[in-house]
Amino acid sequence: MEQFLQSPIKELIGRFPALGTILEDYAIGCVPCSVGTCLLRDIVEIHNLSPGDEEELMGRIAAVVAPGQAVAVPRSGRDRAAGPGKVSYSPPMKMLVEEHRRILRFVALIPALTAGLDVESAEGRGRILDAVDFIRSYADRFHHAKEEDLLFACFDEGLEILKAMHEDHRRGRACVQGVLDALARRDAGGVARNLAEYGEILTEHIRKEDEILYPWMDRNLTTRQVGELYARFREVDETFLEAGERYEAFVRSLEGQYLDAVAEVGR
Repeated sequence: MEQFLQSPIKELIGRFPALGTILEDYAIGCVPCSVGTCLLRDIVEIHNLSPGDEEELMGRIAAVVAPGQAVAVPRSGRDRAAGPGKVSYSPPMKMLVEEHRRILRFVALIPALTAGLDVESAEGRGRILDAVDFIRSYADRFHHAKEEDLLFACFDEGLEILKAMHEDHRRGRACVQGVLDALARRDAGGVARNLAEYGEILTEHIRKEDEILYPWMDRNLTTRQVGELYARFREVDETFLEAGERYEAFVRSLEGQYLDAVAEVGR
């Protein structure tokens, strides 16, 4: 069983497709993940299942990967509460989650922003460049830099879950470059496709962070680390204060223009 615990989850699901369904039964969404390099052991760890659910899950996995064999089903032995419930974030994690809310508000407007896209006029191109500026300056330089430079640095950068988060960031940046390249060609379809893909990547990425990564990190950070992160995040916020207000105003402006169209699409 140990060899399977040390295997990348997408590789295991490829060999044993039933594992995808089993994991989904415990709200572990590895099947749609575009990276899938996390090890099975790490996936069980970060999802913080109750001891009973963890034992049951590992037993079901063992029955698939080693049917008919007597195997010892390992458990992490962590001292945990009775399993997942309502997430309670530490102060620095709350700051990141709030930033996620602003990013998701922007992402929700992408379909309306790209409907009937005008890439010929300076005004139409300017609207897309403003969106790119929000992504690059707020979502990436401000928010993702907090994660990559400060939060992730508290952990072993070799962890597969962190590699997956970095890969999501890389893919998002590639989409933004794709937007700019398409805009330079006056390719409205290319702009729309890259923005839509960016929205899909960020939506799933934020879900993984809010529901899985941040709670796991909170369980593993020391009180001192939490305090230091909070202080350093506040320092970053102070230097970005004026720009942060500007990007909030930008999102509100888009919502004023497009919110009715977004609501219509959702009906």
